[in-house]
Amino acid sequence: MSRLSNYFSLKENEKGEKYLEVFVRGIEVLRLTLSNKGTAFTKEERIALGLDGLLPPRVTDLDHQVERLYRNYLRLGSDLERYEFLRDVQERIEVAFYALLERHLEEMLPIVYTPTVGLAVQQYSSIYKTARGLTLSPENIDRVEEVVNNYPWHEVRMIVATDSSAILGIGDQGHGGLAICIGKLALYTAGGGLSPFHTMPVNLDVGTNRKELLEHPHYLGVHQKRLEGEAYFEFMDKFVEAAERKWPKAVIQWEDFSKDVAFKVLERYRDKIPCFNDDIQGTGAVVLAGLLCACKQKGESLTEQRVVIAGAGAGGIGVACAILEGMVCEGLNREQARRQMFVIDGRGLVLEDLTPDEYKQRVAQPASAVDDWETEKQIPTLMEVVENAKPTVLIGLTGVTDLFSEPLIRRMARSCERPIIFPLSNPTAHCEAIPEDIFNWTEGRAVVATGSPFNDVEYGGKTYPIGQGNNAFIFPGLGFASVLGKCRRISDAMVLESAYALADYTTEHYHDDGRIFPPISELQNVSKYVTKRVLEKALEDGSSERTDLSEKSLEDYIEGYFWNAEYLPFVAGKRGG
Repeated sequence: MSRLSNYFSLKENEKGEKYLEVFVRGIEVLRLTLSNKGTAFTKEERIALGLDGLLPPRVTDLDHQVERLYRNYLRLGSDLERYEFLRDVQERIEVAFYALLERHLEEMLPIVYTPTVGLAVQQYSSIYKTARGLTLSPENIDRVEEVVNNYPWHEVRMIVATDSSAILGIGDQGHGGLAICIGKLALYTAGGGLSPFHTMPVNLDVGTNRKELLEHPHYLGVHQKRLEGEAYFEFMDKFVEAAERKWPKAVIQWEDFSKDVAFKVLERYRDKIPCFNDDIQGTGAVVLAGLLCACKQKGESLTEQRVVIAGAGAGGIGVACAILEGMVCEGLNREQARRQMFVIDGRGLVLEDLTPDEYKQRVAQPASAVDDWETEKQIPTLMEVVENAKPTVLIGLTGVTDLFSEPLIRRMARSCERPIIFPLSNPTAHCEAIPEDIFNWTEGRAVVATGSPFNDVEYGGKTYPIGQGNNAFIFPGLGFASVLGKCRRISDAMVLESAYALADYTTEHYHDDGRIFPPISELQNVSKYVTKRVLEKALEDGSSERTDLSEKSLEDYIEGYFWNAEYLPFVAGKRGG
């Protein structure tokens, strides 16, 4: 079927049963994380692959291994210890890692991803143990053709790449941002069905401006200030061109780029290669989906909402643009939609004539919109926007802890019977407000969702589920559809469709439960549904190069390629392939 690497090849026998042909022997088999089955190697495989005597005598199955791993996981005391444990398992016996993650996804997602991954990023150099992914830096970018050839997988289909300039709510983290890419790809596999044989995390280590990293003797990244301007994009061009030549079918997900470059990177490459920015488009899609569900909970339409978005970085502007597109899709013209959108940055309300940032213009308010407002200064503050605009929706993407104060929430609740309030910043310590406080300040009237996981809230004898607006509900399906569709681009229509697909899934399955987002335990089912809807849109709008899928059942097609953690039989191949 396919030569995955110089070490093994995926094949099928005459009955259509898959097996792995392995070209290495002995200890090498055990040291390759994706070929190591540990104690699950059969007696015949041990003899054929030179493993006889290298393992405990008893042969166990994957279920037994997962049970043993989970018992060890439960013994650990802190979330960071659990993160390190899971990463150690991933680097030792990867199929068992994914089996463990699949079976305990809701419990472990906050460990392998946000919020715990934020701690891992900050301590990356201290807890570093083994190599994963590809790192490009000013020290090797001129040898990029040789560097990409060092990566072991021949058929990369999904690349998650970061320059680590804006990690979650903790900013520039230099080389540590690679942990984010590793975590995202773990969700692509465990939640989205993308084979780990086809993935690659990439750290674009262009330097860091964080003084404590540059001065730290154990920091593992490049000890220089960040590349900027022309030098930065020369670096990026070399990476993109080399990746496109080496893996022409790969999709690139841009991750955690600062607002200064995120929009420029997306615009520079989106018509050259299939790519998307998760912070801009993924965040926008998941928040739009949550807002659509919240509107249905209230019995209102999206076009009736007046939306305040606190935070004008890549995520905030991405959310504003997604909601604007949703309002246009629901029937408003673009100018009407823009008039109902109030974006707040560090200076206050974003106004057309007063913002120096071009990327904010699309969602900026005209200065005339605030002519009759009562404000202390020319640019209205967040509180003044809430007082004058009387929003029905308040969304936080600032990373500013407790920004949504009691006076602010109570002021909003005075002019809106059921305010929709989404404090979405990650990690948890940077959340704009705690759900329990929001319910107390609104007498239980608010519709609430968060970015980090929170327990359900008890108020007035009723339980309110707190949905997590996690990008994991969007990017695995969007990316997997792009891979299956061999997409030449990832269109705005595909991204918008992912939002409506998530909203439809949630409404169909959880409307009566009052949920804004599904539980994380449903991630695989959500991803399959989003994949199907996005793939249909890609075929419809010409983004996909596939001409052979119109007569096929897309559900069966997706299911057939959906990777699940299981051991394949191994057959010894000839050395050298």
